[in-house]
Amino acid sequence: MRKSSIERKTSETDIKLTLQINGEGKSSISTGIGFFDHMLHTMCKHGFLDMDLSCKGDLFVDDHHTVEDVGIVLGNAFREALGNKQGITRYATIYTPMDEALSRVSLDISGRAYLHYDMPFLQQSSRKFEVALVEEFFRAFVNHAQITLHIAMIYGKNNHHMIESVFKGFGRALDQASIIEDRVVGVLSTKGHI
Repeated sequence: MRKSSIERKTSETDIKLTLQINGEGKSSISTGIGFFDHMLHTMCKHGFLDMDLSCKGDLFVDDHHTVEDVGIVLGNAFREALGNKQGITRYATIYTPMDEALSRVSLDISGRAYLHYDMPFLQQSSRKFEVALVEEFFRAFVNHAQITLHIAMIYGKNNHHMIESVFKGFGRALDQASIIEDRVVGVLSTKGHI
């Protein structure tokens, strides 16, 4: 069982997270930000991630600290749950439609942090959620999981659909890239290390 539990407390957030990769997609999530919780539930369901997440953040300031810090903790948990990365398939590219929106998420569990993010939103918010925070979440995750991630919105008009398409695709990509492949001896790298 590839699992990780992390607790992180700062002056801005108090987070408790347990993550199991290649699970059943069961999640219990509470960040105080309804839209963000919905996206994380969607990511877990479609990515077969089992996650318990509790975050108490300084939402009286804004949502930024909560969203970014959840990305930090989730990235650390994913990296820990992978362990030595022996036998993982390492790569995944996923196209995900959500009504009029179509996204592409490509990732490499490379040991190197890099984010390419191309999401041309038509409005600055989706209901009460500031869309710029989507990039903040993924940047924090990438930096702490040490993965390479490319996110591109092929097309879309509705912010909610665009964001949900990406979170579904991200979950699916995490699942595919972390699956153990019997044909891989050691790690999938000519260097012998990821």
